[in-house]
Amino acid sequence: MIRISEAEAVVMEVLWSAHPLSADEVMARLPGGNEWAEATVKTLLNRLLNKAAITATKEGRRFLYTPLVQRDAWLLEESSSLIERLFDGRVAPLVAHFSQHQRLSRDDVAQLRKLLEELDDDQH
Repeated sequence: MIRISEAEAVVMEVLWSAHPLSADEVMARLPGGNEWAEATVKTLLNRLLNKAAITATKEGRRFLYTPLVQRDAWLLEESSSLIERLFDGRVAPLVAHFSQHQRLSRDDVAQLRKLLEELDDDQH
C-alpha cells in the first residue's frame, strides 16, 4: 500500500470529498485554506502523483487531480498498520488503552457494545 504522510492525507481528504479538482480548488477547500502556501500544495500534489495515489488530467493550462487510492482502502491499511505496530495486531489492547486513559465517551462505549453484540449475533 502507498504510504501517505499526514500533510498528504489532508490533501487526499479534499480530493476524496470532491474530484477532479485543480490545485487552486484543492487549496480553496483545505482546512484553513489561506494558511497553505501554493508551493506547498503543489509539492504535496506532485508527491501524491509520484506515489500514484492520484492522477492528473490536463485541461487547458491547468491540471485536474483525481484520487487513485480509495479512502476505505487507505483507512484499513493505516489502522491495521497502527494496531500491528503498537498492539501486536490485537484490537482489544487498543480499546483497553483508550479506556484506561479516559478517551472513550459514554457514546463510544455504547457503540462498542452494539458492535460486539452484532458481531456475536453474526457468529451464531
